[in-house]
Amino acid sequence: MEPTLAAHALTAATDITTAALSGDEPDEVLPSVVQKAAELARADLGLVMVRADDGSVVVEAAYGSHPKDLRGLLLPADSVAGKVARGGETVVTDDFTVDPRTAPHVPGDLRRYGPFAAAPFGAGGRVLGSLVVYRTRGSEGFSPGTVEVLTAFAAQVGVVLALAEGANARHRVTLYQERERIARELHDVIVQRLYAAGMQLDRVRRRMRKRFAGTDAARLGEAIDQLDQTIEEIRATVHSLRSPAPEPEQAPRTDLAESARDEVRIAEELLGYPPTLELSGEFADIPAERADHIRAALREALSNVVRHSGASETRVSLQREANEVRLRVRDNGAGVPQGVATRGLRHLAERAESAGGKFYLNSSPSLGTLVAFDLPLEPDRRAS
Repeated sequence: MEPTLAAHALTAATDITTAALSGDEPDEVLPSVVQKAAELARADLGLVMVRADDGSVVVEAAYGSHPKDLRGLLLPADSVAGKVARGGETVVTDDFTVDPRTAPHVPGDLRRYGPFAAAPFGAGGRVLGSLVVYRTRGSEGFSPGTVEVLTAFAAQVGVVLALAEGANARHRVTLYQERERIARELHDVIVQRLYAAGMQLDRVRRRMRKRFAGTDAARLGEAIDQLDQTIEEIRATVHSLRSPAPEPEQAPRTDLAESARDEVRIAEELLGYPPTLELSGEFADIPAERADHIRAALREALSNVVRHSGASETRVSLQREANEVRLRVRDNGAGVPQGVATRGLRHLAERAESAGGKFYLNSSPSLGTLVAFDLPLEPDRRAS
């Protein structure tokens, strides 16, 4: 191995390793990989071909003349690049357009090239694909020393990028888990406290309605509206923190039964009597996104009981079926006043529709109110 060329290869590999392990995404490092490979081999064109699940290889990065035209170029699994990407030996030829090993799979865009070398991009069980270099037809072929350096460079850099890809994936999972923790705290603690504070203020406003001056009552109403708006903004933030979840990690689960008990406890403090809670089925494994919809529906339904019904009895039923969760909130109050359904309850109808579920409301002054919210355990992709 030529000492100068080997030194250049070591420097190039060190630069790539530093970039990959400093947090850059592997895909962002590939252009530098193929550029350094082409420079080391004194090639006119360099390509990084990444292996797909079916064994074919696709060009992910290119360096040379018209490199953008070659990105996305696909070669079949039985091509030399495909075989090398599966962990085969480095293949070298002075004219890949006529060599029987390579000639059957020469893309039209590459017919002006002759000398060819393809090395495994990685080593052992961490081969990502092929690192391929070309010289224009009629040029001198690649020397054994150059091929040796290219093979060593491709193996080392490929392994580094495979390791970096795994590290970045673990980092994304860790980051998502931290975001999920923050989202859960915002949703289950902060929103719950704001909700309780808003309910208390509304209760005070209704009890003291005759004692408040008009301006004071208006200010208190504005404060309650601002709390509602803040809750909506926090919910939007929670949604942003939780999306997207990293593949292939599954969405976290939450104990919906415990959440329902918490909501009922808050309502009990505000109603002055304990609502009846009936739970049927297992709720500990409900996906968090699904549980959030149910929790929001229960909270809104109980909020309407507290604010508007004047009920002396409230029953909450939460039932887990094989493929869905069913929520029912019934009260014996005076029904939902005109105009209320255009606010929070309308949001529940929209939430149910967007999540692939069903919402309906039955309310009358003589029979009280029934709020029903049914949600499938798996999101309806057609509804999104």
